[in-house]
Amino acid sequence: MLEQARQELLTLRDFLRFSVSRFNEAGLFFGHGSDNAWDEAVYLLQHTLHLPLDRLEPFLDARLTLAERYAVLNVIERRVKDRTPAAYITREAWLGEHRFYVDERVIVPRSFIAELLEEQLTPWLDDPYAITSAVDLCTGSGCLAILTALAFPTASVDAIDLSTDALEVAKRNIADYGLEEQIRLVHSNLFAGVKDQRYDLIISNPPYVNAASMAALPEEYLREPQMALAGGDDGLDLVRIMLREAKDLLNPGGLMVVEIGHNREALEAAYPQTPFTWLETHAGNEHVFLLRADELP
Repeated sequence: MLEQARQELLTLRDFLRFSVSRFNEAGLFFGHGSDNAWDEAVYLLQHTLHLPLDRLEPFLDARLTLAERYAVLNVIERRVKDRTPAAYITREAWLGEHRFYVDERVIVPRSFIAELLEEQLTPWLDDPYAITSAVDLCTGSGCLAILTALAFPTASVDAIDLSTDALEVAKRNIADYGLEEQIRLVHSNLFAGVKDQRYDLIISNPPYVNAASMAALPEEYLREPQMALAGGDDGLDLVRIMLREAKDLLNPGGLMVVEIGHNREALEAAYPQTPFTWLETHAGNEHVFLLRADELP
């Protein structure tokens, strides 16, 4: 099929149609930046051919060189045969307008907290310059720590992770944004390495996939570090530790913002007296909670 495609497909339009057909035929799972075969194909082909990501129409009927055909088909087959997430193929992921380097040492960034940071946690925070210290637990690629530093320019930010591999990726991203003076990388199991610190803001997108969901993950998710996904039987193992220890590290008036996936019902059942505020994102108000320091259990 590949040799026939190399000979018969000529234009970018041809290869886009072929890609969408292959992706749908293979039953790929989309959840690492796009949610359908068309968007994924457009992104992969634009990236492979070094085309602008915001402009497609002028190039649709342009013919590909033989070398470009080989490159595009290799990317398509890697996505189909290995079920490799697109971000690992291109070595980049996007949160809004912000690009981050990623590879198999970290999960692909896809946090709802990113859009909340773009708005500087409005209306829950009146003065962004009042945040002078912040921590991102389970930082992974460092994306949320970086967005926190950009949103709150007077804040010193600790980016914490248990994985030394993840911290190496975060170090690269922090350097790409020139934020080495503002963000400190910390190798630690949650708060264990920062017990003497106090923060105005705690954010986290921790591992929160429950055991039943872990057992049913699509192949694409199995390419990611499992320690960055698995959250125990009900998905709340790490969240419980955070809630137990955060009171000792959060300054008076401080905020804690945590993403927990689809575990709202389980969390509210576990903490019936805790007044969680559920923040609105483009996916609804089921995924991210906010607590003020005096509301912590």
